[in-house]
Amino acid sequence: MEQAILMESPAELNKQAIAEAFGRAATSYDKHAAFQRDVGERLLAKMPQDLTGKTVLDVGCGTGYFSLELLKRGAHVICFDLSEQMLEAAYTRCGADGVTYRQGDAEQLPFANNSVDYVFSSLALQWCQDLSVPLREIKRVTKPQGRAYLSTLLDGSLHELKQSWAKIDSYQHVNEFISTNQVKIALAQSDCHEHQLDLAAITVWYDTAFALMRDLKGIGATHVDGRANGLTSRKALMRVEQEYQAYQNHQGLLPATYQVCLGVIHL
Repeated sequence: MEQAILMESPAELNKQAIAEAFGRAATSYDKHAAFQRDVGERLLAKMPQDLTGKTVLDVGCGTGYFSLELLKRGAHVICFDLSEQMLEAAYTRCGADGVTYRQGDAEQLPFANNSVDYVFSSLALQWCQDLSVPLREIKRVTKPQGRAYLSTLLDGSLHELKQSWAKIDSYQHVNEFISTNQVKIALAQSDCHEHQLDLAAITVWYDTAFALMRDLKGIGATHVDGRANGLTSRKALMRVEQEYQAYQNHQGLLPATYQVCLGVIHL
């Protein structure tokens, strides 16, 4: 009998590549994640200070930095991530008491309907192909009257790096991010009608473009759809560094600008 060959879909391969990239960065993430902590702190500030008796699902928990903060507020925390290595790092940080660990995809949450009080997800959902899919899942697993606290990157993020690379070659080196309007459409498609969105432009300053790229690699944000295969040459990196100088400020520092959406969804 002929054996059937199961082929992984492009989306599955994409998720596998993303998980592997973040897995490789599990030990270096915290050293390079100053921007991610800034955004997460802003999102955490929107949540209740006292979470005693509440179950909070941390989608894309990474190394568990904010899972621990939620734990300190009295919550039972579910650490959820695509990467097994990130979950191992979260376990090292948060321990076993009051925390559950689950590996999986935000587009297919392995939790029962109406099973959590709150969802916290900072800078994870931009890795989903269609934002409405994880939003539907978040709505499904959250109890009535619960809330979801989400942050994601928007179109225009890292435009300085994108424009600098565009001078070098025609390949894609920076991920595409959705617009504010596309976020609103995804919210409507997932029946998340009651929400507040705060938009923020956050600039991180670097001595060199290399330092920015080291941070991106250090947190695992290295999977880019449409990127050329193979290693980027030293010569190309030197040219990017040269092109990036056009954005230098009077102190000689280089900006990396992020467009961030911070959302609170009433479910």
